[in-house]
Amino acid sequence: MTMEEKTKRYEYMNMTSTNDELDMRRLVLIGRSECGKTTLKQVLRGEKITYVKTQYVSQYDVLIDMPGEYAENLDLAHAIDCYTAEADLVALCLSATEPYSLYPPNVAPYAHRDIVGVVTKIDHWAADPEQAVRWLELCGCKKIFLVSAYSGEGIDELIDYLKIKHEKKSIGDIMQEVNTEKFGKLSEYPGYYLV
Repeated sequence: MTMEEKTKRYEYMNMTSTNDELDMRRLVLIGRSECGKTTLKQVLRGEKITYVKTQYVSQYDVLIDMPGEYAENLDLAHAIDCYTAEADLVALCLSATEPYSLYPPNVAPYAHRDIVGVVTKIDHWAADPEQAVRWLELCGCKKIFLVSAYSGEGIDELIDYLKIKHEKKSIGDIMQEVNTEKFGKLSEYPGYYLV
């Protein structure tokens, strides 16, 4: 596969403007500094991969990139809750090269959102993805993605998971369904006349 094909294949699509039948859930990326959140964001958006230290909460159309300090510092951790309220899905990012897990056991129910685990840097020479998966399972993540921002491995599965398929109907079809639906009541309103 050529580099152009890879770029085209993993190109981020703004589903809300390019295709009316598809949409994406809003995702917030949470994790320790240098775990690969911003690089993953760059791949999902189709940007050139460059090292950029996230200094502030970066909000994009369907992505929210949190600085690692928010997860590492208890004084900043309350802000994570504010931004998870704006998201449909929370991604706990953990590098496959981590010597420890930043997340406590059973932290998933506190997000009040669906939580997925994302193991990054799986193609690194010092990676231990199985250990990272066990740590994320301990956190309560039911769905875990193994991704590499550089090789593109696992990116398609993550994008497919973020997509929401909608059934496209015309307003006439919707109104027809509403008019024929009884909702447990009379289908026709009785005629009342003033005498």
